[in-house]
Amino acid sequence: MPRPRLPLLRAATRLAALAAATAGVLLAVATPASAAVPTGRYVALGDSYTAGPLIPTQVDLNCLRSNRNYPSLVAAAAGSASFADVSCSGATTDDILYGGSGQLGITVPPQLNAVTPSTALVTVQIGGNDIGFSGIISECAEASLSSPLGSPCKNRYTAGGTDQLQARIAATVPKVTSVLQAIRRAAPGARVVVLGYPAILPDSGYGCWPVVPIAYQDVPYLRTIEKSLNAMLAGAAAANGATYADVYTPSIGRDTCKSSGTRWVEGLVPQNSAAPFHPNARGEQGMGSALIATLNS
Repeated sequence: MPRPRLPLLRAATRLAALAAATAGVLLAVATPASAAVPTGRYVALGDSYTAGPLIPTQVDLNCLRSNRNYPSLVAAAAGSASFADVSCSGATTDDILYGGSGQLGITVPPQLNAVTPSTALVTVQIGGNDIGFSGIISECAEASLSSPLGSPCKNRYTAGGTDQLQARIAATVPKVTSVLQAIRRAAPGARVVVLGYPAILPDSGYGCWPVVPIAYQDVPYLRTIEKSLNAMLAGAAAANGATYADVYTPSIGRDTCKSSGTRWVEGLVPQNSAAPFHPNARGEQGMGSALIATLNS
C-alpha cells in the first residue's frame, strides 16, 4: 500500500500555527462565458491549484477537489461530451505518470489513465510540488519572523552560491516533458494546454508583512522563482507541441496582499474558502477565463 503523502495538510498545519485563527467565506462564482473550445472528452490533470482544496463543494476529500475549480467551470461552459477531472492536491509529475496516494493516504491511480485516444482536450497544471511549493512557503513564512525586513529565505536557498530553487526548476524540465509526451502518446489528436501559476505575491514591491508573512526582501526573490517556474512550463509546452496558458498576467493585482474581495489567491489566514496560499473560487474562475481565452486565441 502506498505511504500517505500529506504535503498540503502538513504545510497548512505549520502555517496555521503562525496565525491566531483562520476564516472562510463562501464566494459565489459565475461560470465563464461559453467559448469555442473542444467539445469532446475533456481531461484535467494537475495539483492543488487545479483541484481547489477547501473550496465548496469538495467532491473528493482524498484529493481535496472542488466541483467549482476551473476544469469544472470550463467543462460546463464548453458543454464537454464527457469530463474527467483527476487533479489531486499534493500531486507531482510522478503522480500523473505513476500514481501514488492522496491527502488521506488512499491510493490514487496515475492521472494519465484518464486520458483516452478519443480525448479532445487535456489541461495540465503541474510542477509546483516538484520544486517543493508547500515547504518553500512554510519555511519562508517561518523564517520571516526572525528578519521581517531582510531576506532570510533567499539567504537559505542561495547559500554556497547555488540557487537551490532555480536548480529544482531546471531538474523539473525533463519531468514535465515526460508528462507531455505521455499525454501525446495516449491521445494523439488531443489539444494539450499547460497552465502556469497565478501571482501569489505582488508583481512589484516588497509585499505586506505581517499580513502575508514573507520578509520584505524575500518577496522579490520568490516572485522571480515563480516567474522562472512559469517560464519553464511555457518552454516545455512549446517544445512538446502543447499550448501554454498564462494565468499569471491576468492575476496581477489580485495577489495575496489584496483585499478579500479582489484577491485570487488567499494568504496565511484565508478570508475566502480556500487552503492557505491557494486559489479561492474567484481565482479558479479567473484561471478558467484565461484558459478559455487561450483556447480561443
